[in-house]
Amino acid sequence: MAARAKTVYRCTECGAETAKWAGRCDACGEWNTIVEEMAAPRVAASGAARRKAGVTSLGSGGTVAATPQLRDVVGGETNRLTTGLAEFDFVLGGGIVPGSMVLVGGEPGIGKSTILLQVAGQLEARGARTLYVSGEESPLQVKLRADRLNDAALEVSLLGETLLETILATAAEHAPTVMIVDSIQTVFTGDLEGAPGNVGQVRECAARLMRFAKESGTAVMVVGHVTKGGGIAGPKTLEHIVDTVLYFEGEGSLDHRVLRATKNRFGSVDEIGVFRMTERGLIPVENPSALFLGDREKHHASGSAVTATLEGSRPMLLEVQALAAKAGFGTPQRVATGFDGRRLALLLAVLDKRAGLSFATLDVFLNVVGGVRLQEPAADLAVAAALASSVYDKPLPPDAVFIGEVGLGGEIRAVGQVERRIAEAEKMGMTVAYVGERSVPRRATKGLRVAGVRDVGTLFRELFR
Repeated sequence: MAARAKTVYRCTECGAETAKWAGRCDACGEWNTIVEEMAAPRVAASGAARRKAGVTSLGSGGTVAATPQLRDVVGGETNRLTTGLAEFDFVLGGGIVPGSMVLVGGEPGIGKSTILLQVAGQLEARGARTLYVSGEESPLQVKLRADRLNDAALEVSLLGETLLETILATAAEHAPTVMIVDSIQTVFTGDLEGAPGNVGQVRECAARLMRFAKESGTAVMVVGHVTKGGGIAGPKTLEHIVDTVLYFEGEGSLDHRVLRATKNRFGSVDEIGVFRMTERGLIPVENPSALFLGDREKHHASGSAVTATLEGSRPMLLEVQALAAKAGFGTPQRVATGFDGRRLALLLAVLDKRAGLSFATLDVFLNVVGGVRLQEPAADLAVAAALASSVYDKPLPPDAVFIGEVGLGGEIRAVGQVERRIAEAEKMGMTVAYVGERSVPRRATKGLRVAGVRDVGTLFRELFR
């Protein structure tokens, strides 16, 4: 008689298991993360399976495995699969690694299925076999999307299935080079009770897909939905299982998308790739700085500043817009888009204390143009300059770039790799760069003047006299 599955309660953040439901996880301290799931009965591995894995049984308490020294491990670095989409390969670190598992997340309609179908078509054109598993859309819907893309997308093999056992059996029979699963929340296994998409189903299906990728050498790419908070739906352990996590970002009203790597075991993290959405699919953008600064030349008003951020290994110029207006209610508003709200509150306090700019009766609105999120502190100086420009209602020089971190004392601190940022600014036609005194490079630049400033007060006196 088969053992019946039991009900367990597990934390979606840390994976800790409890005997009953609780509002707060005792292991990680997070609230409202305990969910109920059906756990499959544990099956002990047979002796033949243990011997095949090189494991010697030592009673029922444990096993002893072989432990070769690292110098005895043989093998070379596996060649990556290039997709032909330069930005996609750049984010992955040079291409798809055989036997790896990639998780692609993003808002609905952002372009996850489109770019993966493009990747499959490009790989088919280069002679690599692909298998596209669709659990959400019908074969006709996938074909209609492929008709809008290149002709190579029509050569992709399609499987409309949500049962994990059927997916793995079909993949083992066809032996594709790359398998795409759209999406992981629709796949389920018959070994577990519960609807597709619950915590247990998502974690178990992801673990088995990962095991299949490592054993067969097939690269598996799965699509993951995101929650209202912006994270991948399902357990947090889903991101720990996979090798690479990619997030699609961008506003639905804009025609460009940003693909960001937040985890990559085969390359650097925080790399981004920029794409433009067209009728023929997503087209890589070779010069993101020109894209994000394109509209700035036509309209230049107060409250606009340019900064040079570093996304992974790529320098990129972005425009920061600030608006300080008289508050219409008793409590002023603080609205930040693409920038940390707590960091904005800190900068407002510094400008009030160190530069004499009071925002107590002003509504403050901050926006990073293009739907990009600024995460590093090197953009502090541009935010401060944009806020001061809006308060004084005086435009900043259109050919100036601001690079630096603002400390609590109002001082401008040095940032890393300032030479690469300045080189990108010079390439985009900027003529002056305001940086911290310690960030001034020793090597002189030809067409760009680097001005080292000590604090925000000194900067504002120079800009606004």
